[in-house]
Amino acid sequence: MATFRAIAATSRTIQGLLEDACPRDEFPLAKFQLYQESNFIKPMDEGISIFLYRVAVNGTLRNLPPRLASNGTRYRASLPLDLHYLLTPWAADVQRQQRLLGWGMRVLEDTPILPSGLLNHYVPEPETFHQDEAVELICDPLSLQDWVTVWDKLKSKLQTSITYTARMVMIDSTMQLPEGRAVQTRVFEIHEGPPG
Repeated sequence: MATFRAIAATSRTIQGLLEDACPRDEFPLAKFQLYQESNFIKPMDEGISIFLYRVAVNGTLRNLPPRLASNGTRYRASLPLDLHYLLTPWAADVQRQQRLLGWGMRVLEDTPILPSGLLNHYVPEPETFHQDEAVELICDPLSLQDWVTVWDKLKSKLQTSITYTARMVMIDSTMQLPEGRAVQTRVFEIHEGPPG
């Protein structure tokens, strides 16, 4: 149950994880950047780009019950999102590019759960995610058709890349639900006589 800043915080956490874990003796000039479509026209010289190419409502948890705050206040249900990322290694030669990809994938596989402490660490708002929250990060390869479609939209030459999904990013609503009065009594009306 996070604030509306959760999407940006999740992206920044993936970037921060890679930055902090980078073996600088192996990749001294590597950069780790959040990309948008225009960045693919002139990509970085060396590093890994992180492109959020799709945001989807998680269908499994779409119909959640209202959220109940610790003080008993009821709010509209949280919005469960799945964030889909394209991670692309960039380098002057193919060997270096593939080394970056292998290293980056290993780092993300070593951190499949992003706890709130990590998600809040890389953003200026330290309470974007609640204390008991976490986001699951899984490798989620695309079909060949979807792969080609993504790169066709980027108007860039096809690059070796990998796709990951950050699952269950729950964005809270701040809209309270009206509270009705408690039911005191029930009255049953019984109809006697022939139907009609």
